[in-house]
Amino acid sequence: MTNPSLLILPGDGIGPEVMAEVRKIIAWYGDKRDVHFDVSEGLVGGCSYDVHGTPLTDETMELAQSVDAVLLGAVGGPQYDNLDFSVKPERGLLRLRKEMDLYANLRPAQCFDALADFSSLKKDVVAGLDIMIVRELTSGIYFGEPRGIFKEGNERVGINTQRYTESEIERVARSAFELARRRNNKVCSMEKANVMESGILWREVVQRVHDTEYPDVQLSHMYADAGAMQLCRWPKQFDVIVTDNLFGDLLSDAAAMLTGSLGMLPSASLGAPMANGRPKAMYEPVHGSAPDIAGQGKANPIACILSFAMALRYSFDMGDEATRLEAAIEKVLADGARTGDLLGPEGGSPISTAQMGDAIVAALDASL
Repeated sequence: MTNPSLLILPGDGIGPEVMAEVRKIIAWYGDKRDVHFDVSEGLVGGCSYDVHGTPLTDETMELAQSVDAVLLGAVGGPQYDNLDFSVKPERGLLRLRKEMDLYANLRPAQCFDALADFSSLKKDVVAGLDIMIVRELTSGIYFGEPRGIFKEGNERVGINTQRYTESEIERVARSAFELARRRNNKVCSMEKANVMESGILWREVVQRVHDTEYPDVQLSHMYADAGAMQLCRWPKQFDVIVTDNLFGDLLSDAAAMLTGSLGMLPSASLGAPMANGRPKAMYEPVHGSAPDIAGQGKANPIACILSFAMALRYSFDMGDEATRLEAAIEKVLADGARTGDLLGPEGGSPISTAQMGDAIVAALDASL
């Protein structure tokens, strides 16, 4: 039996620092659980541009297509701001998503009990929060044509086109319904069917997929602006939210801050099943490259470690081990370990990126 294969792309900024802590977790699974991975590593983003003149080489792209899962750190930094748009670090990330056809972006918003006071909302509103936003990732207004900045008469006009096909909506809806069956069997679909034709189509297709394939799942519909309001009012009314690329971008960031820190938030981008039945997949923390703290040992590695936990669950069929890792993180937080982003108004002494990784490994040891 071959080991599952994992491509690690640390990227830029704090990416290499947080990924080093994931490597500790991978090593622990090999040493203590006899769970081994075939790990390879490559460059993406600004570091790839520095070496190869491109944010993603064809060779790395081919490797990403061949492995069971990709784990990415972060891309970007101010030193790349003046590059041509075609070679900016973010283009490497977008190429991975597009060519791997990673159409379903899973963005969990989970509030650990130890961090419930860190949210800007009242503790009783967010304590125990565990929702999942499924964002369509490869179509919609970010990819639709026509697009660009054009001259009309005496002024310029910027154009972006919101475009969805029925098949694009169907496949992300199925991802949401399948996920709901593994959770609390409830999906809320969000769009703007009151003012957008694409929203009308979205609602009709999601409803049809539900009625013909997933009648056992509870389905509701909500306008995306009302959904944003409800996320702030009472987020625990939701389980799985499915929405388009633009609204998913906005709603997932809003939901992210309900938990108190971007340093706690993982994500998964899933595509069509491969020959082994598992979806093509890339996992990454939400927090970005944070160049202001890069290289200082201040970064919170939990989001990246939780992204690996998502890989255990969704790519490697190791749900029990994912739960073990998540429980270890929860214990470390309950015991009071805090990186700088998790210090409340009362302050305190933060631990370093490496110390947080070591604490999680110690909690994993205690779980045996």
